[in-house]
Amino acid sequence: MVTSIMNLGRSGVSDWLIQRVSAVILALYTIFIVAFLLFHSDLDYSAWSSLFAQTWMKVFTLLALLSVAAHAWVGLWIVATDYIKPANIRIATLTVVILALFVFVVWGVQVLWGA
Repeated sequence: MVTSIMNLGRSGVSDWLIQRVSAVILALYTIFIVAFLLFHSDLDYSAWSSLFAQTWMKVFTLLALLSVAAHAWVGLWIVATDYIKPANIRIATLTVVILALFVFVVWGVQVLWGA
């Protein structure tokens, strides 16, 4: 079996599972946020801040953030390997994607767990 160093899951089944699990996590997070917004019509900064001050919400948000990154990586890796045929352009594109996702995750963690 040939594996690629640029592949997150190392196999099609792993990539499929990452996509499905991350999609479920993102769907649950979206449903929760929408429900919170609908049931808190008088939402202000203190209510929003108190929600995100709770550890379980920080963990849930971190899980959603990591799910976005994993979901995006697998999806963009598949698109890049299917449609960008020159290896040097594909590697450059995927390197930019990796860097962007890394910055996104680090920044999100700083916002979420920072002071």
